[in-house]
Amino acid sequence: MDARTETRHIPLCVDLDGTLVAADTLWEGMAIILLRNPLMIFAMVGWALKGKARLKSEVARRSGRVAADWPYRDAVLERLRRERASGRPVILVTGAAESVARDIAAHTGLFTDIMHSSETLNLTHSRKREALIARYGEAGFDYMGNSRDDVPVFDAARRAIVVAPDAAAEAWRRNHDAERLDTGRTSPMAALRSIRVHQWAKNVLIAVPMVLNHEVLHLDALTSVIIAFFAFSFLASAVYVINDLSDLSNDRRHPKKRFRPLASGQMSVPVAIALAGCLIIASFSLTLALPLEFAYVLAFYAVATTAYTFLLKRKLLVDVFTLAGLYTVRIVAGAAATDTQLSFWLLAFSIFFFLSLALVKRYVELNEFEGEPEAFVPGRGYQAIDFDMVGQAGIASAFTAALVLALYVHSREMEAMYSNPLALWPLCPLVLYMLLRIWMLARRRMLHEDPVVFIMHDWRSIFTVGIGAVLVVAGTIGS
Repeated sequence: MDARTETRHIPLCVDLDGTLVAADTLWEGMAIILLRNPLMIFAMVGWALKGKARLKSEVARRSGRVAADWPYRDAVLERLRRERASGRPVILVTGAAESVARDIAAHTGLFTDIMHSSETLNLTHSRKREALIARYGEAGFDYMGNSRDDVPVFDAARRAIVVAPDAAAEAWRRNHDAERLDTGRTSPMAALRSIRVHQWAKNVLIAVPMVLNHEVLHLDALTSVIIAFFAFSFLASAVYVINDLSDLSNDRRHPKKRFRPLASGQMSVPVAIALAGCLIIASFSLTLALPLEFAYVLAFYAVATTAYTFLLKRKLLVDVFTLAGLYTVRIVAGAAATDTQLSFWLLAFSIFFFLSLALVKRYVELNEFEGEPEAFVPGRGYQAIDFDMVGQAGIASAFTAALVLALYVHSREMEAMYSNPLALWPLCPLVLYMLLRIWMLARRRMLHEDPVVFIMHDWRSIFTVGIGAVLVVAGTIGS
């Protein structure tokens, strides 16, 4: 019997978590359950005390995850298809619960048999090794795995195939010159990408009260704004990570969001939870250097943005009003950090300005479903048929923002603060130009990011803001 014929008769045993799928089914299931109901932590502790096998079984039963939810490794699937086509038996050997294993085996259609954990047996590490030796004999099988738990199984296999290995599995592979299956590059910057540092640009809004109150050159105010900026940024990043955890299924079905670190499996659930926790601690630690009022505003933002993440973002129109409010809260936070008085006109302008931008964000999402009027946007409360209505509301908000600004320029407050308020009148058409241009780009499908972030990176928008800054300075100089 030649080597090729012999290989065809030796089963290829394949691990699930981290190998076939770029995720850990237990951790992800636990995260989903706890995000739905944090009090389930007490039940999980009880299950864990009865053994990890029991914990896996209970989590699988309650998580609601189906086979289509997992991020499969394309390179592994392709390899398994080739092996099956050659007539080779392919066995799914996993520590996951029976329901998870059977669901995935049925979904992929690639396995001739399944070995899995039960409520009393956690089929990992040495227990997996012993079960495979008992069935196929020492060196009677090939094994595909990825982690420290797979090392004892590698030792017992005739041949090991290492997939996206952790440090222990990679060290074993190098020492034994084993095959490594290329699954594409996994960026070590995944955690950094998950906190979306580019979104921190939104928090520049914290500086607005300081600028409008002419305190830019005051060192104390500037220091407070910088500290507040990072406090808000850390908290916002923590919420982004939690949001990605709660939205895994929808993200994996989205043509672009499926490449996010958590959705794609580049970052594990435990790392994501630890990262979010550290960011929250860092955020509220910074508030110790600021007035107590800022801590209240930050706490309100935390509650509001969490409510948005888990509930409000799925509610028709409530989501865009919440987004507009969250942007405005940043301005309120800036005033609290620098102990400056907030103008009613500034708050009114902010609400309508950011409502327009929030609506354009939904408009872009609906634009992808043009021609499918009955289609629902995944994870949102909108149908494609709402496209025109959202656009009309957003453009109306843009004009209202310009109107409020015009009234503000003509107000007694402005006359008291600026020696030449007439110099600020051109701000009204500038605001309209900026907003209407964004809406036109959205209609042309040329807007592909958060509109607030777009403004802070688009040179025309930056130039427009620069002109506005010059006008504000001109208004303070006098006639």
